[in-house]
Order: sequence, then structure tokens, then C-alpha cells
Amino acid sequence: MAPASLPAPAPGRVELLKAFEESRTGVRGLVESGVSSVPDIFRHPDPYASIPLAPPGKSIPVVDLSLPFPAAAAAAASAARSWGFFHLVNYHHVLPSPADDDYPPCVLAAVRAFNELPAAERAPHYGRAVDGGVNYSTNVDLYNSPAASWRDTIQVMLGPNRRPDLASRIPAVCSKELLEWEARATAVARAVMGLLSEGLGLGAAALEEASCVEGKVMACHYYPQCPEPERTMGIVPHTDPGVLTVLAQDEIGGLQVKHQDDDGRSCWVDVKPVPGALVINVGDLLQIMSNDRYTSVEHRVTMNTREDPRVSIAIFFSPGKRGDSVFYGPLPGLVPSEDPPKYRNFTMDEFFKTFFSRDLASKALIDHFKV
Repeated sequence: MAPASLPAPAPGRVELLKAFEESRTGVRGLVESGVSSVPDIFRHPDPYASIPLAPPGKSIPVVDLSLPFPAAAAAAASAARSWGFFHLVNYHHVLPSPADDDYPPCVLAAVRAFNELPAAERAPHYGRAVDGGVNYSTNVDLYNSPAASWRDTIQVMLGPNRRPDLASRIPAVCSKELLEWEARATAVARAVMGLLSEGLGLGAAALEEASCVEGKVMACHYYPQCPEPERTMGIVPHTDPGVLTVLAQDEIGGLQVKHQDDDGRSCWVDVKPVPGALVINVGDLLQIMSNDRYTSVEHRVTMNTREDPRVSIAIFFSPGKRGDSVFYGPLPGLVPSEDPPKYRNFTMDEFFKTFFSRDLASKALIDHFKV
């Protein structure tokens, strides 16, 4: 059911969505059926219009984790302020021992393997319920958005309330790899949060002490080849809701970040895959907690024209301490009298209810908590 703030889908569209859901095979199932055009529920009106692409050669910053800590912290803070995104390189020394160089390629391959199982083997996993800790579906906002996007997703709830039987609920073809990647990505997130906390002048432990490494959701996206890539999108422009996102992507590409230059002009910048690099981005909650010192920026995934599907794995980190008496907002050490808080305090329950009450492309989440 669409929330009150959104127009209800047209009756005919609702029936099309239900029919698509009942197939239980996702966008990959459409491709397997041999569709030669994009179905109406996936068509976006002029999806790549308005804001231009950046000139060739423009890219997000690179942060080198092998630099001395003060230099790496300064680079990460600068990137988080001006771009909200950066490539992270030379991070292997922070991984749990032994650091296996087969990651992330082997976990990306495992996600691809699940999505390319026969439809009859994928279908039992399809559904939107999250109480089991794992789901496989098409578009978290399928019934709220005006047009669906061309991707399927395995979503895994990793924390703070982790099911003891989680490993057995993840599809067997990728369970071991996803959980091993979680441990590696969590070590990366802890290191990056240390850099960003230091960059705020609060000391390296501030974000971790605020439990920001404890809340974790993994989204394993599979973008099948598309018969009409100009008519749909992989993911619509949006911002991430949490504190920090750690993204592993394959070599296909398609991620783009909206960047505004010093003259206020915006453009879409390609985040081309860099061998050996992860992509890190600031989420809405970190923009709030940093009192706007760090920026959560819009990004999207375009459809590629290659026959190969795209695979990416994002882990969204957020505070794990929750409850009616636990509040979040601008970190206290950031709010001197001459720089008052720009946001009110709130519980994580209110934060996520606000997030899930709108379609993914809505920009209302941060605005909802402004003073």
C-alpha cells in the first residue's frame, strides 16, 4: 500500500505489478522469457535527461589507506565534505587475517551465480518479508515508486538483531561468501569511520562509540542485460539513509554521482571501476550527525549496453543502539554556540519509518529532521 504522501499507483499498474510479483523470478525472469522490450512498469519518462554528464576524466577522489593516519584522515574528510564519495585503495592491511585477495571478486561471482540459477531454484527465495533476515526481490520500493528499476536484490539483515540461523537462510550458493565478505567490509567500515571521526575533530573512536558499525544491511544487486537500456534505470537518483556505505562493484560500471562545482553547476560523474578499490559514500545519517560537515549526495545506476549483467554489493552501516530512549542527531562535540544544530534529535525507529514511507527517489528524509 502506498503511503499517504505518495499518489497511489493506477489500478492497471497495480495489476501489472502483482502479476510480475507472482512470477517470483524477478527481472532476471523477464530476460529468461525473452522479452524484446522493457515492460511498461519499468519505463521511466526520459530517465537520463536534464543534468549533463561530466567531461571525460572527471572522477571521485581516491583515499589511500596506506598513508599515515593523519594524512588519510584529512583526505577522507575532504572527500566526504566536497564529494560525499571516494574510492578506497590499499585497505587490505585492515582486513581480518588472513586477508584473501580473492575478495571481493569471489563474493561478486557468488551473487551472480545465485541470480543465474534456474528460475525454479530462485523462486522459493523470492519475497518481501524481512523477519527471516533474508529476502530476494525486485525493488524495495516497487509499489511506491512511479516506475520500477531494472534490478533484483538479495537483502541480508546483519545487525543489530541478527538471527542465529542467518547463514542457513541465505541461499546456499552464496551464503559462505556473503558472510565472509561481511567481516571484511565491517573491518573497512571501522577503519573509514575512524578517519571520518578524526576529520571532525572528535577523535578516531567517536562514530564507533555511537554504535555506527553495529547496524548492518547488505544489498546484493544484480542488473540483468536490458533490451532497451535507454528506457529504464538500474537505480533511480537517491541518497543512502545510513551512516556509511561500503560498495564492491564488478568491472561493468554504471554508477554515477551527482556533483556540484564551485559555480553551483551540477553534473553526473561516472564512478568507473578501479581495480583493487572499494567505493565509500556518506549517508543521510552521517550528514545529520556531522551537522552538514559531510555531505550525502545523490547517485544512480544507469543501464549498460553490454550483454553482461552488472553485480554490486553494498553494506549500509547505521547505529546499532536503538530504542525509545536512544536519540541521534548532530554529535554534541560538533555544536559550539556559533554553529547551532541544524537537525533535531530522533530515534532510529522514527528515522527508518520516515525512510520507508517514501519512494527511493524522494529527497525528503534529511529535510524531515531539519530544525
